[in-house]
Amino acid sequence: MATGPDLFVVCKNCGSEVSPYITECPYCGTRLRKRAPKIERDGTISEPRPRRHRRRERQVRIPGVRTDTWDRRPYATIVLIALSCFMWLTLAFVPKGDLIIQTTLSDQPLRLLSSVFVYLNGWYQMAVLLAVALYGWLIERRHGPIPVVALFLLGGVGGLAVANAVGDTPALGANGAALALLCAWAMRDGLAARRGLDYEGDLLGTAVISAVVFLMPLAVPEASWVAGGVGVAVGAVAGAMLARVPES
Repeated sequence: MATGPDLFVVCKNCGSEVSPYITECPYCGTRLRKRAPKIERDGTISEPRPRRHRRRERQVRIPGVRTDTWDRRPYATIVLIALSCFMWLTLAFVPKGDLIIQTTLSDQPLRLLSSVFVYLNGWYQMAVLLAVALYGWLIERRHGPIPVVALFLLGGVGGLAVANAVGDTPALGANGAALALLCAWAMRDGLAARRGLDYEGDLLGTAVISAVVFLMPLAVPEASWVAGGVGVAVGAVAGAMLARVPES
């Protein structure tokens, strides 16, 4: 608000009379104001308005993701994708026979952990990793990293274990893990839609992605029907449980 100009200002530190148009006392150096006042055309003085620090709000919003969890880093999902990419590079130097189960599951149990990251077909790998990245990221932002890792192990490693146990070989890749994460994410929205409640996710898009991943065994021999089925079952059960848990 504009006011008439004062003849002088008294410094609170040394008591000297100084000009009202300066920011520091010339006698003792005491700060009188943060910024110099604005002088209007008619000679009046307008005190500067204090700056308001506004937090920049993100305009983009993913359906089903709360805005207060936007800044949560999906570290578990990033690590899982990085391990898959690292294993893809490792195949250029290590024979695939050293990373997958060749005899029986009981003789090579630790190779289940490497087999879930091995892909012999680029399209198969791309479809699975996209689903893992998308739904792992969404679940991690909603519930944290532990459900993501648990679903990946139960759906992916567990799916390959069941596939090898029943003789559905060769079984490679994480199609079971991708379907487990996808179904766990979609279960909350599916239950809401069944009750006639509003939901924010895209069930149609999720259905398309799930169909692509689940039908991969038609085109890729190492993609297992059994592993995919285990992933769907694990994701459905886990999703029903997570739907009862408040978002973190």
